[in-house]
Amino acid sequence: MSACNFTHTTFVLIGIPGLEEAHFWIGFPLLSMYAVAVFGNCIVVFIVRMERSLHVPMYLFLCMLAAIDLALSTATMPKILALLWFDSREITFDACMTQMFFIHALSAVESTILLAMAFDRYIAICHPLRHAAVLNNRVTAQIGMVAVARGSLFFIPLPLLIKRLAFCQSNVLSHSYCVHQDVMKLAYADTLPNVVYGLTAILVVMGVDALFISLSYFLILRTVLQLPSKSERAKAFGTCVSHIGVVLAFYVPLIGLSVVHRFGNSLDPTVHVLMGDVYLLLPPVINPIIYGVKTKQIRTRVLAVFKISCDKDFPAVGGR
Repeated sequence: MSACNFTHTTFVLIGIPGLEEAHFWIGFPLLSMYAVAVFGNCIVVFIVRMERSLHVPMYLFLCMLAAIDLALSTATMPKILALLWFDSREITFDACMTQMFFIHALSAVESTILLAMAFDRYIAICHPLRHAAVLNNRVTAQIGMVAVARGSLFFIPLPLLIKRLAFCQSNVLSHSYCVHQDVMKLAYADTLPNVVYGLTAILVVMGVDALFISLSYFLILRTVLQLPSKSERAKAFGTCVSHIGVVLAFYVPLIGLSVVHRFGNSLDPTVHVLMGDVYLLLPPVINPIIYGVKTKQIRTRVLAVFKISCDKDFPAVGGR
């Protein structure tokens, strides 16, 4: 081990094992998903920014979530498409560390924003008269800054911990992008500090967030069930449906990927790759769709924009 004192200058990414011949064609549905993610999240940001009636905490948090999803998908998808279409497998060590930081930090920021949205729903349903005082736009902006600081501070040590390691043998990663667990496994050194810190950071950030989100919904459900009429209960809980869908879209793939990384060594490598791609691609694609379908203000605004566009492109015959 003492003779190993150098680090690879590049890592090699893989596509989808066993489907190398189909990489070119697989790139097109991935590009379509990326386009939906970019378009959908940009639409959400644009509508929230332009519609002053949406300048309230729930939609401002949604705008933050859309910005995070844009950054997260853009940090990974261009390189994945270059790998699938042009066989561009190599990524420099520094680029890998940068991508690793953004993937983990942005995931932590997204988790914090999801917690803030759960808190917003809790205050709105359980303490509606205090909502305006507890969560105003200033507090919302402060929560956004705390979320960014929290994600950065907890996960900037990950690339620093990787840089202290030596890599003497394989430099082939098992994903199409760089994540801490994947790079760490290639090290020819003691990785116990990486394992302990990585697990601690995930538990303290994502684990604590998931716990408080669950607690928020337990309190919300208890309050909703105490409402006198069925219509009031349905209306109150209906305001949470979109957020519950977004939470599940984020945490289910995250938990699945973590389980596969730690206990799935005997699984086919394709499972690891597909779980990783689902974790990165699913939330940015599905989040704007969920909120666009379930949120009347956003749905109405989008339909109005497309109606204006269609009227301009196809004017009514006879001026009608």
